[in-house]
Amino acid sequence: MFAALPSHPWAWPVLEIVHTLGIALLLGNLVLFELRVFGGAPQLPVLPLARIALTTAVAGFLLAAASGLLMFAGQPGELLANRAFTLKMLLIFAAGCNAAWFHARGSLARCDTAARALLVLSTLLWLAVLACGRWIAYL
Repeated sequence: MFAALPSHPWAWPVLEIVHTLGIALLLGNLVLFELRVFGGAPQLPVLPLARIALTTAVAGFLLAAASGLLMFAGQPGELLANRAFTLKMLLIFAAGCNAAWFHARGSLARCDTAARALLVLSTLLWLAVLACGRWIAYL
C-alpha cells in the first residue's frame, strides 16, 4: 500500500505540501518567539505569545512528522541508505532534546542568556533539518 505512494499522481505532491506547511508553521513560530525573546515587539508579553507560538509550532511539527512518516513508508530502503536523511533524523532528535532541556530548566519564565542560547541553537538545528530535507533528493 505505502510503496505505491511515490507513483500515485497526486498523493506525493499533497504529502510534500503538507510537509512544507508543517515545517513553515514550526520554524516560523519558533523564529517569531525568538524575535520576541531577543527584544522585538516588547509590548507583547512573552508567556502569552509563547503559548500560541509554541502550540502552533508543535502542531506544525506533528503535520511534518505525520506526512514525513507517510513519505518514509513509501520508500524506506532508499531513505535509510541516504546520508542526508540519516543526518536529518539525528538533527530532529537533537532539536527535540534541546526543546526538552529548554522547557525542563524553566526557560520560558527566565528568558536569560542560557534560554536565548537554547533558542538560537533550536533555530540553527531546525534550519539544518530543513537543509538536510532538501538535500535528500540530491544524494
